[in-house]
Amino acid sequence: MPDVTTTPDEAPQSAASRLFDLRILIGGLFVLYGIMLTVSGAFASAKSIAKASNINMNLWLGIGMLIVGLIFLAWWRLNPVRPEAPDQGGPPGGGGPPGSDRNRGAAAGR
Repeated sequence: MPDVTTTPDEAPQSAASRLFDLRILIGGLFVLYGIMLTVSGAFASAKSIAKASNINMNLWLGIGMLIVGLIFLAWWRLNPVRPEAPDQGGPPGGGGPPGSDRNRGAAAGR
């Protein structure tokens, strides 16, 4: 198992990217509204179904929304967001702030 160390700056970025993944929000809302419409369609009266040309729209749209929401949640679960690799290439000359250890070697060579 490779020994991977992370700095404190990297951990909040990956946690924040997982927290604000829009697939969770979209999938969760589709599932929530799908459940509400499916329950509403399951208890629909014959009069309300007759208004929609004898098609139980709440039931069918609720089932459709449940399927779409579950697809979004499965996509999120099977393909999670991976944090980007940190940029290893720095600017020439050390790249640190003036007076840091990284610049002392570059300044000494001049």
